[in-house]
Amino acid sequence: MQIFGNEIREIITEEEITKRVKEIADSLSVKFADEIPILIGVLNGSFIFMADLMRKMSIDCEMDFIKISSYSGKESVGTVKLLKDISADITNRHVIIVEDIIDSGLTIKFLKERLLGAGPKSVTVVALLLKPEIADIDYKIDFVGFEIPPDFVVGYGLDFNQKLRHLPSIYCLEG
Repeated sequence: MQIFGNEIREIITEEEITKRVKEIADSLSVKFADEIPILIGVLNGSFIFMADLMRKMSIDCEMDFIKISSYSGKESVGTVKLLKDISADITNRHVIIVEDIIDSGLTIKFLKERLLGAGPKSVTVVALLLKPEIADIDYKIDFVGFEIPPDFVVGYGLDFNQKLRHLPSIYCLEG
């Protein structure tokens, strides 16, 4: 299929995403049943996932966002740049990092270390997508929606040069 001049191939359907988001939301609701965790969404890619996740959770929660950059086009630049920090005080709070994709692992390592420095009660990492073949992380991700190959993907919030976020499924960007 071609859209906006890009060849794309669906790899995860809208229905599969909806089902998996509900499963993760249910697990988080059980894990934090007697708490009010704060979800920290990683902009811009996680906003759709985080909104759907929050709507499916059966517990109260708060939210905030952090914005970082580590990509230019389809390539990781190898460093993380903080563009917008959180505004909430997470000291002694249960924090849930909501990430769209864990690729090289550079971003999630930076985020977890940064947030742990603020003294939270706990940090839980939730990622819609994980590329296990290339993720260089030395800890287990708490909740993963889907493991995918090291292809460049778009849709459901993930973009290519700020385009294709609106697609309801996950697509591999060909070529």
